[in-house]
Amino acid sequence: MYTIIYMKADYEPWWKFEGWEAFIQTNETFETEEQFESALQRKLQHFRSTYDNEVTKEGGFWAFWSEDESAFCEACDDDVQIYHGIITLKSES
Repeated sequence: MYTIIYMKADYEPWWKFEGWEAFIQTNETFETEEQFESALQRKLQHFRSTYDNEVTKEGGFWAFWSEDESAFCEACDDDVQIYHGIITLKSES
């Protein structure tokens, strides 16, 4: 099984802080590697054309953002950057 998770949070997806699952926007599962790769490439292309910045980590995490997209953080009394994160998972089943 192959999974693509899209999350939107005020941190990059590789941090996976406690409760990160609450920020999941979509969770797609694929039976074959071909379906998974095709969907991943479409999703990455969409995010690359939508956001100005991209960072990849450990081959299975992508973070996208634009400098003008932020949210106010009451706890830190400041604006925080919003990140659009892609996480890929491959399970041996």
